[in-house]
Amino acid sequence: MIVKKFLKWFDTATVTQRCNATSALARAYAQGRIPAEEGPGVEAALSLIVDDPSPKVRLALAEGLAGAEHAPRSVILKLAEDQFEVAARIIALSPVLSDNDLIEIIANGRMLFQQFVACRSSLSIQVSAALAEVGSRDAVADLMDNVHAPIARISLRRIAERFGDDPELRSRLFERGDLPCDVRQALVERLGAALAGSELVRFAIGGNRSRKITDEACVNATLTLADVVAAEEIPALVEHLRMSGRLTPAFLMHTLCSGNVDFFAAAVVALSGMGDSRVRGILNDGREAAIRALYRSIGLDRDLAPVFVTATLMWRAASRRQAGIDVGSVTRELMRQYASESGQAPAVAELLRLVETLHLNWHRKSSRDYAHALAMEPAAAAA
Repeated sequence: MIVKKFLKWFDTATVTQRCNATSALARAYAQGRIPAEEGPGVEAALSLIVDDPSPKVRLALAEGLAGAEHAPRSVILKLAEDQFEVAARIIALSPVLSDNDLIEIIANGRMLFQQFVACRSSLSIQVSAALAEVGSRDAVADLMDNVHAPIARISLRRIAERFGDDPELRSRLFERGDLPCDVRQALVERLGAALAGSELVRFAIGGNRSRKITDEACVNATLTLADVVAAEEIPALVEHLRMSGRLTPAFLMHTLCSGNVDFFAAAVVALSGMGDSRVRGILNDGREAAIRALYRSIGLDRDLAPVFVTATLMWRAASRRQAGIDVGSVTRELMRQYASESGQAPAVAELLRLVETLHLNWHRKSSRDYAHALAMEPAAAAA
């Protein structure tokens, strides 16, 4: 009876009166202050109010029901399809909306509505995946800013594929500790390409030189990444580098001379097609001829393979002696062994120039570290 009188009055009330009445009714319903016997009637009234011609009235209804877990689903879905101001509260806050509802909102492609979804206080991994797949740039940015949103590694990969050239989103991806290592390396490449194509960079240091510098920076960043990558991520990073043509003899020599044996072995496994245990067995215990054959199987030519064999045997001997060995020791010995050879093949000469560069870089770093240590000694003594 009360609801019936309310609806009769509602038909003739002004917009302001309808707004105030709707707000009071919706809040009373949301807070559970409606008697049980009046519940069906109130829900019927809410279903009528959702079709009110005034957006102010519908906004009052959305504000009142946005946080209600028991709000009528039909009313909530209707409000979620309304104009921007009305739908915002419902999409961002309503617990009535299911994952399927949210995914459908995302798929409809309205950018602001996608952003409302991305900012919800709780999101499932499936909804995050939908945003990563088809969400707008701003919606994906909001998703990554949402500390309550779980994002699967495959979704991070998809975000990198779609927005890796966007400086802001690329930076946010780099900041994530859960970013897959191969994705991080791919972003390094895209960053390098962006720098090389920058008008400012090309003007400052020249087009050809800028390309060379950025290429070297990408290689160094990838080598650093290979040094710190978690063991379980090594195969994925290796495969990514193989597919992108980055597992060059120079890159392999970098990793071998640096003593990154696990990564080097994984790279040889990927390039040779042999099993991991077989490759590691040859590297650890195989005869020189077996090591040379292994390196020939990964595409190293007859001239380059002996250089890799020599470096491998150095690391093996040092590990068995449990002696200290570092980049400087390996590069110095390699240069010594091949310095006296004349008529070297161009590929070997180029590889040895790389070895010399590695040695010089190691020497500069060692000198800096020693200088820093000396500089700290007086302070330590004074303390």
